[in-house]
Amino acid sequence: MQTEELIRQLLINIGEDPERDSLRKTPQRVAEFIAYATRGYQVDVEALMKESVCDDDISQMILVKDIDYYSLCEHHMAPFFGKAHVAYIPDGKMIGLSKIPRIVDAYAQRLQIQERLTNQIAESIQQFLKPKGVAVVIEAKHLCMHMRGVEKTGSVVTTSAMLGIFREADRTRKEFLDLINISRI
Repeated sequence: MQTEELIRQLLINIGEDPERDSLRKTPQRVAEFIAYATRGYQVDVEALMKESVCDDDISQMILVKDIDYYSLCEHHMAPFFGKAHVAYIPDGKMIGLSKIPRIVDAYAQRLQIQERLTNQIAESIQQFLKPKGVAVVIEAKHLCMHMRGVEKTGSVVTTSAMLGIFREADRTRKEFLDLINISRI
């Protein structure tokens, strides 16, 4: 059964008339939305990083913060969204700065849980670049928490993954955390 037909049946199941004027195109729209919101399944993250890898002797932290992302909770297929902050300390190899938000999107645009998303981003950079360390902090608002269940509309969920020197060295971890909390431009 195609996605459009499933959505049409869902409309019937909740008591709606899919032939009603303003609902006629809803199955198509929802199918297109789901395909768009889960396009991360089509991304080969390693190939993405290979597009811009370069050798360099930079040894300072590289941080891209405030990366907007959207995802769908795999438990309810409800959206969650927020900001990702990703840093790494190179050890001979770097990738283009634009690849970091693309890596975030590649994993976010799948059915997800925030905890796994955080780890996938960190582990993929660690495995491909083999840097001295990787740090990822993700902040999110989960509509499954806001609209149902506990219904806590002001809550923000924060997860982190610290690998290598970010886990081992308090000073490096503190520098990262301080940098992501500096006021924005």
